[in-house]
Amino acid sequence: MEFQTTLGSEVTFAGMGVHTGVKSRLTLCPAPSGSGLKFKRVDLPGQPIIVPTAPRMNGVHRCTRLGTDEVSVSTVEHVVAALRGMEVDNCLLLVDGPEVPILDGSAAEFVQKIQAAGVVEQDSPRRVLQIMEPVWVSQDHKHLVALPSDELRISFTFTNDKKHKALSDQFAEFVVTPAVFAEEIAPARTMGWISEIEELRRRGLIQGGSMDIAVVMSQDAILTPLRFPDELVRHKILDLIGDMGLLGHLHAHIIAVRAGHQINAMLAEKISSSVESYIYSRP
Repeated sequence: MEFQTTLGSEVTFAGMGVHTGVKSRLTLCPAPSGSGLKFKRVDLPGQPIIVPTAPRMNGVHRCTRLGTDEVSVSTVEHVVAALRGMEVDNCLLLVDGPEVPILDGSAAEFVQKIQAAGVVEQDSPRRVLQIMEPVWVSQDHKHLVALPSDELRISFTFTNDKKHKALSDQFAEFVVTPAVFAEEIAPARTMGWISEIEELRRRGLIQGGSMDIAVVMSQDAILTPLRFPDELVRHKILDLIGDMGLLGHLHAHIIAVRAGHQINAMLAEKISSSVESYIYSRP
C-alpha cells in the first residue's frame, strides 16, 4: 500500500513572474493528509486560498492560471509538476503575488529544494485517480487521449508546424517516477522568443531577467545552449504533468499531439466531469 506524503520542511523561492514581470516569493509548506495542493495569496486581504480544481483551471496563453477573475495565481504548472513528479500529495503553497516565480524556466530548482526538504510519508493511504476508460479531446490540430494505465506514462509529439530552421519534429515518452522526473524532465526549460523578451523590457518588465530564464529563439536560430537535444518536447511533457497534476495523483497513459495549456485544461475538465471514466483507488 502507498501512503500520502508531504514535505519535511518549508522551502522558499523568489523571482520574477515571466508574464507579469512582478517579483514574488513562493513558500512550499508541509500540509496534513487529505489536504492536497492549495495556493494561498498571502498578499491579499484575508489571504484567500485557491483550491486547484478543473473548473478553476484556465489554460491561458503560455501558462496555466488558477482561480477566478477576483482571486487567481498564474504560471503554476512548473511547481505543480515538481510536486507531482516527486510524488508529494499534500502541500500549502504561499505566494505573495499574482504569478509564481519563473526561476530558470524549468522545474529543476523546485525539485532540488523539494529533495533537500525531504518527502515524508504520512499515515493515510494515497488516493490514486485511475482512468477506467479512454478520455479524449481535440482542438483544431491538437489532440490529447488519456488511456487506462497502472502508472503515469506520457507520450508526446511536437510538430514543427512553423518550419523553424533550428527546430524539428520531436517525440518523447516517459513513465513518470521521481527519478525520471528529476533527471529527464525537470531540467527542461520553457521556450521564449527574443522579440517577446525585448517587448517586455521596453515596457519596463523583467529588468532582472536574462536569457537564462528560457530557451530563447530568434526567427531562425536557437540563441541559448540546450540541456537536451529534444528540450522543447520534454518541457511540453513537464507542462502536461503540471496541468494534469491539478487533478490529483493521476494514473493514465496520456498521448499528446501538439498539446498546450488550453487543451490540457480541456482534458482535465473532461476527466473530472466524467464520473464513469475514473475511480479513486488505494493500491
